[in-house]
Amino acid sequence: MKKAISFVFAVIASASLMSFGSADSGNQLSIGDNMPMAHIKMAGVDGNEVNLREAMKPNGLLVIFTCNTCPFVLEWEETYNDLYEVASGNNMGMILVNSNEAKRTGDDSMEEMIAHAKAQNYAAPYVIDENHVVADAFGANTTPHVYLFDKNLSLIYTGCIDDRYENSEKAVTKTYLVDAMNAYSDKAAIDPAVTKNKGCSIKRVKK
Repeated sequence: MKKAISFVFAVIASASLMSFGSADSGNQLSIGDNMPMAHIKMAGVDGNEVNLREAMKPNGLLVIFTCNTCPFVLEWEETYNDLYEVASGNNMGMILVNSNEAKRTGDDSMEEMIAHAKAQNYAAPYVIDENHVVADAFGANTTPHVYLFDKNLSLIYTGCIDDRYENSEKAVTKTYLVDAMNAYSDKAAIDPAVTKNKGCSIKRVKK
């Protein structure tokens, strides 16, 4: 099954390059920017509503824009629970955000999200970003797309999870996101603080 997913991942990679810099995604957040839309309530697969501020822990919050079916997500989501453990170990929260409004009656409906979260045994909250207002405010344009905020709600890392995007068949050698979380807790410099996100485009509705 893993080989099949990797094959699909490779086949669509070139087609997904248009995901970068989507015209609908707005301006990207920069390092040091404050977390936008921190108080917008989002419905979760557990039946509760939560906002980003509530999902935080004392040292900050990891936000991952994700979905149910993107092959890039299917490659990376096996790390989500590990990332949740690393975040928790660093006293940081984590939340998974689905902004695919154009697929809300299909693959990314709440019903499908509930089933997917159960199948993957997600530890982190998985929520709907209605009308992709949070993704728009962040400038998020791919699934996955990662944003890490410190205890003051300032962006300290953004981009990808690790260097698997360079070649899905090779072993991971650069764990950018984990390194960023650990560096912050150790009061060390985060380097790099920005990496290239790669994935399927967030499926926005035309306005």
